[in-house]
Amino acid sequence: MTAPASSGNLRDRQRVTAAIALTAIALGGCSMSLGSLTSSSELKEEPALITSQANIASLSETIKNNPDNPQAYNMRGSVLAQAGRTDEALADFNKAISLDPNYGQAFANRGQIYRKTKRLDQAMSDYERALALDANYAPAWLGRGLVHKARGEATQALEDFNKAIALHPDDAEAYYNRGQLYQGEKQHQFAIEDFTAANGLAPQQLEPLLGRALSYLALGKAKEAANDLDEAVQDDPQNPQVWMTRGLAYERLGDKSKAAGSYGRAINLRPKDEAARQAFARVGGRPGQSYETF
Repeated sequence: MTAPASSGNLRDRQRVTAAIALTAIALGGCSMSLGSLTSSSELKEEPALITSQANIASLSETIKNNPDNPQAYNMRGSVLAQAGRTDEALADFNKAISLDPNYGQAFANRGQIYRKTKRLDQAMSDYERALALDANYAPAWLGRGLVHKARGEATQALEDFNKAIALHPDDAEAYYNRGQLYQGEKQHQFAIEDFTAANGLAPQQLEPLLGRALSYLALGKAKEAANDLDEAVQDDPQNPQVWMTRGLAYERLGDKSKAAGSYGRAINLRPKDEAARQAFARVGGRPGQSYETF
């Protein structure tokens, strides 16, 4: 890994701005840009705990028998959060914190709920409390970095992601989000290295492949982008953004048939997408005609 380990190195190359999304990259003679083809800001969560009713019921029984155990509330809150039961999870984290005001993990978990429900000030407060209690708790550094990123505070986000990676080098999400920061600053080689690390740690995730493909396209490496996107569309064939980006890669390679096939798939998935229709027409696509995708 050769990406710099501190925000100072990034600033030496180009001052970090608030822009997080991928800057639009002109296609030279084409009306389309990469500005609208950004990868999502977070990796999809992989549940670490079984979120079945039976599991929640078992934890509830534990709480019934141990009503003053903050760990039990924190555990059930984590399961409830992963099951999408946000309000119940928040109540459990609140209870855990009331029972143990120095329970850093519960603060970080509550911070995640606040962050995902767009209550960024409350999330920041909880992450900072968690870090004050344990400065080596990597999830809190990652969470605080994501809050900075959501606020457009790229320099602070970078510093927090660097710290999260230093403490937990196997954290795919930290690499992925740091890669997005580099990508937003057009430092695409660093972005590619971070997306590659994220992909190696979480090969089941689509987002690092798409992010890396976008940076390859920005560097004029359409073949490498197409390779990533070939894999990505097989991982998630119902994702119109991936088909659009793949169409762009094959358009740049001069393979109009595969480009039309990819744009056509994007149209099928999102019929009102005018950009997909324009791209399909640009490569000579005709409605009702079949085109190869592989």
